[in-house]
Amino acid sequence: MLEKRTLQCDLCVIGGGMAGMAAAISAAREGLKVVLMHERPVLGGNASSEIRMWICGANGADNRETGILEEIALENLYRNPTKSYAVWDTVLYDFVHREKNITLLLNCTCMDAAVERGSFAHGRTERIRSVTGYQMTTQRFYEVEAAFYSDCSGDSILAPLCGAHFRMGREAGAEFEEDTSVHTGDSMTMGMSCLIQGRETNREIRYIPPEWSKKLTEKDFEHRDPDLYNDYENFWYLELGGDRNTIADTEVLRDELVSLAAGTWDYIKNSGKFDAGRWDLDFLGFLPGKRESRRMCGEYMITQRDISDGRVFEDEIAYGGWKLDDHFPGGFWHRGTPNTDIPTPAPYSIPYRALYSENVENLFFAGRNISMTHMAMSSIRVMATCALLGEAVGKAAAVADRNGIGPHEVYLEHMKQVQTLLLNEDCFLPSRTRQISEVCRHASLFGADDTIRNGQDRAHEIYHTQGSEAACQIPAGEEIRYRFPETLLSCVHLVFDSDLNRSTLPVSECERYHSMRACQRLDSPQLCMPKTLCREFLLLGERGGKREELLHVTDNRKRCWHLNLNKAFDGLVLIPISGWGESDRIPVISFDFEG
Repeated sequence: MLEKRTLQCDLCVIGGGMAGMAAAISAAREGLKVVLMHERPVLGGNASSEIRMWICGANGADNRETGILEEIALENLYRNPTKSYAVWDTVLYDFVHREKNITLLLNCTCMDAAVERGSFAHGRTERIRSVTGYQMTTQRFYEVEAAFYSDCSGDSILAPLCGAHFRMGREAGAEFEEDTSVHTGDSMTMGMSCLIQGRETNREIRYIPPEWSKKLTEKDFEHRDPDLYNDYENFWYLELGGDRNTIADTEVLRDELVSLAAGTWDYIKNSGKFDAGRWDLDFLGFLPGKRESRRMCGEYMITQRDISDGRVFEDEIAYGGWKLDDHFPGGFWHRGTPNTDIPTPAPYSIPYRALYSENVENLFFAGRNISMTHMAMSSIRVMATCALLGEAVGKAAAVADRNGIGPHEVYLEHMKQVQTLLLNEDCFLPSRTRQISEVCRHASLFGADDTIRNGQDRAHEIYHTQGSEAACQIPAGEEIRYRFPETLLSCVHLVFDSDLNRSTLPVSECERYHSMRACQRLDSPQLCMPKTLCREFLLLGERGGKREELLHVTDNRKRCWHLNLNKAFDGLVLIPISGWGESDRIPVISFDFEG
């Protein structure tokens, strides 16, 4: 008999991609005990070294996703200047490993769920009691009992295991009045990709393709341009499977994709049409990166019209802004452009009600499997947006746990609390501004103007600000000081300028937009921290003329610091000492506090 262990926790997250990581970290930071079950040996999902898809998000100035994802991006800039995937994997692992409230189960596949069926609150008919995973490295079963579960697996593995309602395929345009959808609904989806990456060397390198590699010609690459010297070339169009089942047929499709990928490299190296003699094949993925499979049915289903019309939701918990990027089911064999490219409002609103099940009482979900139509998913599916959804689920689960209620009751009674937690952790909500406490609003402020306490934590056209207008430019070493009647302070909130557009990085637009790169050229640049970000700062509390050091950071890699205090003071002092750039002025976007 194989060993079976039982774990108990507050939240069990299935899937350790960017959405699952963010959900687990977000909940753990709120004090929840979390089990993160991931079937792969490394974290990151489609962004990991096993697949290597880029983390994309909302288009447009100042729309870069913040929160946990921003923390990861800045840490990667600090530790990984050459964009090495070996280092990237360790950065992702570190962000989970440092959270003591997370029990991480790698190489562990969710394979079963125990479900109670009956009549639960608000018409729910199922409740998950436990899930069982098999860890292949230890040959051990893990049964995880939790108050709440979050399916961040991409494929929505809990749907068939617990009976959660889901959809798969393309809706007919008339069903949700989607003018970009197909006329007749079907079971087709977007396909999956096995990527390749090249590395430029200083000598000629030959490539001998395997016998099973696909033989390709120039005609096969119409509407596709395999240019190794183009920073944006990541071979995403090596795609198949949308006209088949992207779950059941994965193994067959993987073989076809690997053959296609090897054949593509053979064409680049040996056709004589490219200056590729000094290029070596650095990576060929054997694990397909998926774009679409099952989508859960929540209390609300997001549609293409919601996105295109820029609808603002009262229960907004995240935003998107990627284009409607629908890939043709035939993938590489589709003759014509491989995808649509329809702009969307950026940012647009995403509602909380699409993140929990309509029929399973204690089931959240986050990532490309939330409650949305196929066309809505063509925009929301990108990983930066998925990470925001995961962070929101973590906060919602924490609120549910503290109040002894389910996900639906959170929507009914505690939405503002969830939104406040997200705003405090530097998550941007387009229709919301952080509320500033009365004691801070009326405190005497010296050394900065009132923009530092207006609750607007970034430059954005929504706030009628741009660039440096959102920040106070503080001379290095100078004090920003509050004075107020002695008050028991609960927290201090700091936001520095991480340059959301990364315009201070001495690299190309593509390098600024993506945490990792596709191909490595000999002249690929090394990265650095944004020059606008404060590097060293000192935070002091004052009481009766005496000062107490609260925080001293010397190599700051974070945009946002939300420091819990529970101490009485009559003053606060922030001293930005130095920045990562050479300027003698340090941008500070927010400095405020709560009593």
